[in-house]
Amino acid sequence: MMTKKELIQQVASKTGFNQTLVSQALESMLKACKEALVAGESITLHDFGSFSVSKTLLKQRSSINSSESKKVLPRSLVRFRPSKKLAKIVSTSKPAEVIVSTSKPTEVIVFTSKPTEVIVNQTNNGGEMSEQPTNDSQNPTTAEPDFFGLDVGTSRIVLANGTFNNVKTHTQLNAFVTVPYSKFTENILRQNKITYQMNGKEILIFGNESEKFANSFNVEARRPMCNGLLNPSEVNGWQIIQSIIEILVKKTKKSDVLCFSVPGAPRGGEANLVYHEGMLKNFLESLGYKAKSVNEGLSVVFAEMEKDNFTGIGISCGGGMCNVCFAFMSVPVFSFSISKAGDYIDKSVAAVTSEVPTRIRVIKEDSLDLSRAPKDKYESAMHIYYEEMILTLVETLRTEISETRNLPRLDRSIPIVLSGGTARPKGFLEKFEKVFKQTDFPIKVSEVRLATDPLTATARGCYIAAAYES
Repeated sequence: MMTKKELIQQVASKTGFNQTLVSQALESMLKACKEALVAGESITLHDFGSFSVSKTLLKQRSSINSSESKKVLPRSLVRFRPSKKLAKIVSTSKPAEVIVSTSKPTEVIVFTSKPTEVIVNQTNNGGEMSEQPTNDSQNPTTAEPDFFGLDVGTSRIVLANGTFNNVKTHTQLNAFVTVPYSKFTENILRQNKITYQMNGKEILIFGNESEKFANSFNVEARRPMCNGLLNPSEVNGWQIIQSIIEILVKKTKKSDVLCFSVPGAPRGGEANLVYHEGMLKNFLESLGYKAKSVNEGLSVVFAEMEKDNFTGIGISCGGGMCNVCFAFMSVPVFSFSISKAGDYIDKSVAAVTSEVPTRIRVIKEDSLDLSRAPKDKYESAMHIYYEEMILTLVETLRTEISETRNLPRLDRSIPIVLSGGTARPKGFLEKFEKVFKQTDFPIKVSEVRLATDPLTATARGCYIAAAYES
């Protein structure tokens, strides 16, 4: 008897696909078949056979040991009828002693209201079944895939994992605040399950809780990264980044594949990028992963442009940088980054309004609407600096395309996809399109659109890259 696990291994061996991908495809197919049969539909697989549903009537069954009769309630039965081709193959195969009849169904499976794993004891053309509850935790083929995507951004660190049909994302703010140490404060933090570290006479509160503390005390949350790279001015920065990543990514002994994002090389900052990438790679490998970097703009292409054959321009507008990648059939043609991004807007607005950047960031993320007229001095300043950032981004992109030699020949126009937390405010897409239409762009663009989920697009793209690496 061949088990499901053995079937997956055999398909993977014959096709060259990863066993996890084969398992997911098989599970998806079985789920679709079950749903169709429960709905009373028949399923025909060419050259294999057909499944159909029939209902039994209420019956009276006599007991062998007594004169009493028992009611047999109506049931829905699933019947399989092999195709003539399959029946011929099975009946003429040398080792087989099984005769498959095409005149009557060969197996009967009972469907109940709860998911069941059915064991068929075949007797002649029928069978008697015993039903056992399905337990996915005991089934290795339904385990989580062995690949992960990690977006290491200036503002947030996002993990993507799960299955292709259900990709899950988990987010932590890439920030921390310090408060004076006291035993009382430490106990309160522990009771409320707030992540923190001791640092001499200070307590470092990091991750998602850091913004609440910064807002409450009207202080600026400190960043372990600056302009998309490790922040050399923060002594505790690297230590905090490791702690935040460990909240999201657990140690493994299986050499799981994990792709993490890195920004495009800033002009003049190539050496810093090499250091940043190397530190992250070494740390992730120390956790047991097979780590590989992916350009942040390219990850947007992976996440959002499958229907476009992975051809187009992916833009990630984050906190420290705006990252851009032009890809042709998943191959990067060029990539770059500019430092005018979310933090640039926050700091610039804070400087002209006498406010702290953390408070400006909260206003921007909670209520900013770029499609309407500004209602106060904060929104007025944000409109101005958003327009400046978009103008710089579009002009730099136009210049890069114009100066790039040997551009691929495009037989059709390509899309531009915008992502990242800085692209989330309502009206951002319209402002970008307005500036873009005023620019003499050197290639044809079919559309400018927002990513399905701008905050998680980079992590999801890294997840897809890791799946292919697996």
